[in-house]
Amino acid sequence: MKEQLQEIYTIWGPPVITLVIGIFAGLIFKHFFRSRFKKIAEKTSWQGDDIVFAAVEKHVMYWFFFGAVYLSASGLQVGSPYNIYVAKLALALLILSVTLASSSMAIGLLNTWSMKQGTGFPSTAIFTNLARGTIIAIGIMIILQSFGLSITPFLTALGVGGLAISLALKDTLSDFFAGLHILLSGKVRVGDFVELDSGEMGYVTNITWRNTSLKERTNNLITIPNSKLSNAITKNYDAIDSSYSVKIMAGVAYDSDLDQVEKVTLEVAKDIIKDLDTAKKDYEPIVRFQQFGDSSIDFTVYMRAVKYGDHHSIKHEFIKRLHKRFNEEGIEIPFPIRTLVHKNREE
Repeated sequence: MKEQLQEIYTIWGPPVITLVIGIFAGLIFKHFFRSRFKKIAEKTSWQGDDIVFAAVEKHVMYWFFFGAVYLSASGLQVGSPYNIYVAKLALALLILSVTLASSSMAIGLLNTWSMKQGTGFPSTAIFTNLARGTIIAIGIMIILQSFGLSITPFLTALGVGGLAISLALKDTLSDFFAGLHILLSGKVRVGDFVELDSGEMGYVTNITWRNTSLKERTNNLITIPNSKLSNAITKNYDAIDSSYSVKIMAGVAYDSDLDQVEKVTLEVAKDIIKDLDTAKKDYEPIVRFQQFGDSSIDFTVYMRAVKYGDHHSIKHEFIKRLHKRFNEEGIEIPFPIRTLVHKNREE
């Protein structure tokens, strides 16, 4: 009886102990080390450690369990070849879990880095899907290799099939690589207000693997193929400075005191900048007299709006207030006057 127990222990003891140790190690990590690592991540200013912790936390228990199952099944001396099958299955699930965690981690770090660059990069579906697909494809190939399957024929078939698919999907691939070019070059970014040479204007809401979406100020959505956007002449209102120059033209009578006109106009402009959130606060308004018009001395007032589109409310309010102040100050805004000279022809 003792010899039978000794034999059972010899066969099943080490695998069972390995499995139990792996499970307990996972539980100990979850209940004792998890909270400590989380506090350390929260104390740092870098958001990357929070992303890494969140990605690892969801899968760490699976890693301990599948790792213990793999070691236990590999060391089991009976049940061949089923113990090898179990070991390979556990290893495949472990690799799959690590792949999913790596995908979440990579995308999170990509989004964080992109947001710090201020490029709008993370909001685009094209890069997140590309990164996720690449990592998952690498994980699947590692899993196939772990089962003893050679991935060389698979890669060869994939290359031949990829050539045939690329010829069939030439336009789609053109849009795809054009989308990559748009993102990497920074020609337009999510959130930018752009105007194309074909006349379309709007905010860039997303850049997918094939199309770029523009949202007009009237809430209409314009979908543009990436290949056309890449070749288009584009005016980007937010590429350097998102603020927008506001130019308002006016005129006063010839007998007006131009120093007083300039003083009153600047006062009105400064009040507009102070009162309206759509006006850029750190910009000093400018008044420039331009020309002697047919019936008035013409001048231009320069201000800046926070972004394109805000200039409408600034112009609206400025014209109302300037008209009121000119009436109060006795400054005349003349009507267009034409002097006609009629000569009679003597018979």
